[in-house]
Parts: sequence; C-alpha cells; structure tokens
Amino acid sequence: QVQVVESGGGLVQAGGSLRLSCTASGLLFARYAMGWFRQAPGKEREFVAAVSWSVRSTYYSDSVQGRFTISRDNAKKTVYLQMNSLKPEDTAVYYCAADQFGRGTIHAPQYGYWGQGTQVTVSS
Repeated sequence: QVQVVESGGGLVQAGGSLRLSCTASGLLFARYAMGWFRQAPGKEREFVAAVSWSVRSTYYSDSVQGRFTISRDNAKKTVYLQMNSLKPEDTAVYYCAADQFGRGTIHAPQYGYWGQGTQVTVSS
C-alpha cells in the first residue's frame, strides 16, 4: 500500500521560511519523480516544484523560482521543499505527489500518488 505523507506546514510571517517534508512508502522511491503542488482557497491546484528520480532535473513555477528549493534524500525516501522569503500569496494547502515515469513534470495528472496535504499560512 502506497502512502505519501507531508509534514512541516504551519503559520509564518511574511519574509519567513518553512521546510516541508514528504515521505513516501510502499513504492520504489528512488525511481519516482516527486513534485509539490498547492491549492489556495477558491483556486485550482497549481504546480510548485518537481525533482526527477536522478536529481539531475528540477523544475519550478515562475512564482516560486529563486525562493523555493526542492531536494530529495532517496535513502530516507523523503523529498523536501525549502520555502524562503514567503509571501501571503504562498498561503495554500501544499501537496506532495509521486510520478512513476521518473522524469518530473509540471502536469498533475501524471502523478499517480498524492498525499493529504499540509497547510501553509503566511501572514502579512
């Protein structure tokens, strides 16, 4: 049984930092690309960042480029999202997802496994 579990969300002031973690079990983690998406109230889910299985490729949305960093530790079966210089518009539920094709993609339908999400709230 595949489980994807996010942690690390919370409340932070604008300009602050948070690090999200996501652990995936029940799959060959090292062969999966991993991605982060987010959904704000009243908005559609949007791509945030992704990392390929090999760590050679990373992808970021324009809105987080230069502020967020995605990384992974295959030995721990964990992917991280370091979020710096947070803005109120970063407030959302953040979801972690696993892509069996391994290359990493901005397209949500390609991810077969999803976590339940973790809330990030940035106050102004």
